[in-house]
Amino acid sequence: MRSRWLFPAGTAPSHPALYGDDHANHGSAARYPGPDISGGLYTPGGLDLGAVNRFLASGNQSLRGYQGEGVEHISNDELLQLPLDILIPAALGNQITELNAPLVKARFIIEGANGPITPAADRILLDKGSLVVPDILANAGGVVVSYFEWVQNLQALLWDEDEVNRMLHKIIIRAYEAVVDRAHQDRISLRESAYVIALDKVVTAVKVRGIFP
Repeated sequence: MRSRWLFPAGTAPSHPALYGDDHANHGSAARYPGPDISGGLYTPGGLDLGAVNRFLASGNQSLRGYQGEGVEHISNDELLQLPLDILIPAALGNQITELNAPLVKARFIIEGANGPITPAADRILLDKGSLVVPDILANAGGVVVSYFEWVQNLQALLWDEDEVNRMLHKIIIRAYEAVVDRAHQDRISLRESAYVIALDKVVTAVKVRGIFP
């Protein structure tokens, strides 16, 4: 299996990358680097993510020793500067700062980690025209599924994986559409839009409930 999706940057590369490969619109990405904390893997023709995953599953703790046809080992700093369509900084915070943000060429940046882009870097990327999908939206799936677990425990329910994925998909798509619509309406970034929507919900809840707890 050759990846047509960007392998996320960070310390836990296999699952998001393989999921993205299965679900993305094939042919949309221009480069296919695959980093972890030890550095990155890069090949213009696309990484064989199945082979990478098998390498990690065989007991290897990092990608440092991985060898593949046409694969080049690069630093994570070099990876961030590649002419990518999509960049997914994952696992580590503060990966993109005001120092390297001017060198980032990705058109779309999807925050897989919590806070991988500093506020100063965020402003630089916005001025450059990069579209940043913020962490509060892009990696919210884990929190949503934790809520599902809570609901199941309270009601002694047991949902199968398909049901969980169906409900998660519905919630994430609805949230994304709401964030995009608010961003267009107010002419603000997706990050600002997500914060505005979140704060509006808190304000509404406080007004409805009154003084609490």
